[in-house]
Parts: sequence; structure tokens; C-alpha cells
Amino acid sequence: MKAVVQRGRQAKVSVEGKVVGQIPSGLVVLLGIAQGDSEQEARWMANKIANLRIFADQDGKFNRSILDVGGQALVVAQFTLYGDARKGPDLLLSHLIYLLCVFQPDYISIGVG
Repeated sequence: MKAVVQRGRQAKVSVEGKVVGQIPSGLVVLLGIAQGDSEQEARWMANKIANLRIFADQDGKFNRSILDVGGQALVVAQFTLYGDARKGPDLLLSHLIYLLCVFQPDYISIGVG
């Protein structure tokens, strides 16, 4: 399992012109899930991302997490993080949905397109 995490002021994902996910501010997570990734790894990754201290406090120091600032996460499946598309994407959607639900279930709506 691999993730690229970026802070964003706003983000959205569209599929065929229809918005399937968006956030006003928070984190954009490009998530690569490989065959063999476990529930334990998903829990670890969700916890790690949720607790990354990458938001500034009142003194400008980056020591607040998305949980501290009440932000949201937009998680996008990104099989290309594994760099091997010879056989097409190997997306394990059930793991992605599980990770989303563990990450912050009160703030996440799941859109599949």
C-alpha cells in the first residue's frame, strides 16, 4: 500500500463530467492498493495519514493533523503508484472503501465512478 498525501484548499474528482467526490479543504490522498495488502496495513495507513502533522498552528508551525483542524480527506484510487500497468489496474475496491471508513467515517462520503 502506497499513498501520496497533499494538503489542499479544495479538491474534487469528476468521472465523465459528474462530480463523484469533493472536499472544501483538507487532504488529497492518492492511494495505491496492491494485491496482498492487509486490513492491518489499511488501519496503519489510515491512522498514519489522519495523524500527520502537516497543518500550521497559530504560530505557523506545522504540528496539527487533519483531525486537529477538522479537515476532510479526498481519497483517490491510484494504481499507477505501483508503476506497473502492463496487466491493467489491480484495484481492490473493498480495501479502499474500508480504508475510507476507518479514516474518518463521520466526514467521508464514498463515491464510485
